[in-house]
Amino acid sequence: MNNLTSDYPDIIDVKTLCSILHIGRQKAYNLLRTNAIYSKKVGNAYRIPVSSLHDYIYDNSSCK
Repeated sequence: MNNLTSDYPDIIDVKTLCSILHIGRQKAYNLLRTNAIYSKKVGNAYRIPVSSLHDYIYDNSSCK
């Protein structure tokens, strides 16, 4: 998993989240609004720690 995000900074934006997960903007905002992926809103922009992305993927994986 770390290889998936090794090229990205520790904190990413929604556009980068979409790129990593191969999802659209609407799905990304839905994941953030429902707190499925932890984020902080700074002004009008969401900031997502890469560690919360790891948590989301590992928590929702069927390979536990």
